[in-house]
Amino acid sequence: MKFKIIFTVFIAILSLNCIAQKKVLKVGVIGLTHTHVHGILGIKDRGDIEIVGIVETNRELAQRYADQYHFSMDLVYNTMDEMIAKKHPEAVTAFGSIYEHLGVVATCAPKGIDVMVEKPLAVSLEHAQKMEALAKKYEIKLLTNYETTWYQSNKESYDLLKDGKIGELRKVVVHDGHRGPKKIGVNSEFLDWLTDSVQNGGGAITDFGCYGVNLMTWLMEGKKPNTVTAVTQQLQKENNPKVDDESTILLTYDTANATIQGSWNWPIGRKDMEIYGLTGAIYADNKTDLRVRMAEGYDGFREDAHKATALPAPYNDPFTFFAAVVRNEITLKPYDLSSLENNMIVMEILDAAIKSSKTNCAIEIK
Repeated sequence: MKFKIIFTVFIAILSLNCIAQKKVLKVGVIGLTHTHVHGILGIKDRGDIEIVGIVETNRELAQRYADQYHFSMDLVYNTMDEMIAKKHPEAVTAFGSIYEHLGVVATCAPKGIDVMVEKPLAVSLEHAQKMEALAKKYEIKLLTNYETTWYQSNKESYDLLKDGKIGELRKVVVHDGHRGPKKIGVNSEFLDWLTDSVQNGGGAITDFGCYGVNLMTWLMEGKKPNTVTAVTQQLQKENNPKVDDESTILLTYDTANATIQGSWNWPIGRKDMEIYGLTGAIYADNKTDLRVRMAEGYDGFREDAHKATALPAPYNDPFTFFAAVVRNEITLKPYDLSSLENNMIVMEILDAAIKSSKTNCAIEIK
């Protein structure tokens, strides 16, 4: 018994030493107007990444966050070039408008600095293609971060589908969104560009439609849809005068289809997915809750409801994951949720969806 205790303590000390010896990734934060930035600013004593510099021209916003998270305004610079020259980050995370993603990659790629942007990858397919060309030319890693990538329910759903639990895939339905940016009270700096068709590329169709397209591309292992059809509406003209706030995207494949509902009109915030196979269905109701229904007779079923298995590090957190990818500790699979390959298809589908919504026609993907 005494030997077991000593051995356990030895392993624990060894693990702590390994963590301590692990080189901390020096990260620059580009922009503070996207409120997802709270995810990285709130990091304390993690040991895997260190924020060495921040780029933000809005000094009032930067000061507000400096007071909230207790960082020095000496970390804040007006330009990427100045911050990079003085702080030498190994990687950067982008938390400005989606339109600004291209500028981040254009500045960082020639310097060999890896980049992670918030979803979606770009404001348009044209921007995405330029970003892809830069990433490939300068051989940097370019990741896209979605909240739903870190949902253990989605990962377990994927594994169950691939293991044949519900038979061959036939239909996927994804719901994402909330009451709308203004109704949920996002700050003015975020609201200004989130509801602008140039800075955000659209409204709900880009802000929340991208989630389902990303997940479906992952489930289909990179296979593109045959057709894309989309319908958008503006149900809150007073709150979103420049953009759509309601969207439905339909994707057809040879043997399956997807319905993706991205909306700023849900009464309750949601991010959930339904996967239907030939013999059953999987419901990822939120980040943790999973239900599996196996068909019995015409409308009967057996249901297993449980908490999905927690994801292990570094697959449970965007910044730990980013650090591991930059350090080449893990290699992204071609159509991983964060990968450039997946997200170039996402941008192609979103581009087709926006065209479809304007022309009232299905768009073929070749």
